Amino acid sequence: MAASSNGKEKVVYVGDSRIRKGTSPNIPADYTAFPGKSEAFIPNFLLKEWMVGVVVLVGFLVLTITEPAPLGYPADPTNTAFIPMPDWYFLFLYQLLKYPYVSQDYLVLGTVGVPGIAFGALMLAPFLDTGKERRFYRRPIASSLMILSLIAIVYLTKTSWDFYTHELEITNTVPEHIEREEKAREAALKGQERPNPAKKEEPAALVSPDDPAFEMVRQAQCIACHAGNLQGQGSFPALTGVGDRRTKEEIADIITNGTDGGMPAFKDQLTAEQIDQVATWLSKQKKAE
Repeated sequence: MAASSNGKEKVVYVGDSRIRKGTSPNIPADYTAFPGKSEAFIPNFLLKEWMVGVVVLVGFLVLTITEPAPLGYPADPTNTAFIPMPDWYFLFLYQLLKYPYVSQDYLVLGTVGVPGIAFGALMLAPFLDTGKERRFYRRPIASSLMILSLIAIVYLTKTSWDFYTHELEITNTVPEHIEREEKAREAALKGQERPNPAKKEEPAALVSPDDPAFEMVRQAQCIACHAGNLQGQGSFPALTGVGDRRTKEEIADIITNGTDGGMPAFKDQLTAEQIDQVATWLSKQKKAE
């Protein structure tokens, strides 16, 4: 460096040619180079967690858009064949409430206590687990609790779904969203309008109400479930228009042997001739063209 005593001369810095100029950028050492130290929570750690959260949220939104949740029919409290089921992410809690130690007399423990402890532990985890170690196998308590929680959630979810599918097989029930898809597919193949479950259709008129078979239907107490005009009530279907849905042979078989959906068998109350007469009359119950 050159300089003068009066300070008016220009100061010149002379470089040392023996020292090579560095080509690497000036990046500070990573926090892992300092044992026992960690990166700053704000903004380093928080920014990375926020970015990961955004990626997960976008992925979840894409999944919900491509695979929307199936919608059932409007709620019907008289439908005894309906099997209630929560969304898939609550299946483990739904299954948990079926066990006796978290239901009945312990309902508050199952609905408030256990979920409160679980979610409270997640919220307090950063304050309870303050160790500097980042490798999971060096944190046995936190890692063990996390693995046990994941195993419990997966087990309860699978058990709940298996029980649900088993109930469908026993009751011979078709889930509402699958039934809706099948009806929509059939309507599309026939070139008809997509059926709307929320839209009430006008019931068909009763055909030949003076037929003697109608009196047999009354004597057999069919009107107790299907209403006096046979136009149905609650979860019991209308018999007006049944000829459009079933053949005479199918109707006779249902009257004789009943169904799993609640229709009783009448083979011990009606003779074969009476069943044939009623089935013939019901097969004529069709909507006017």
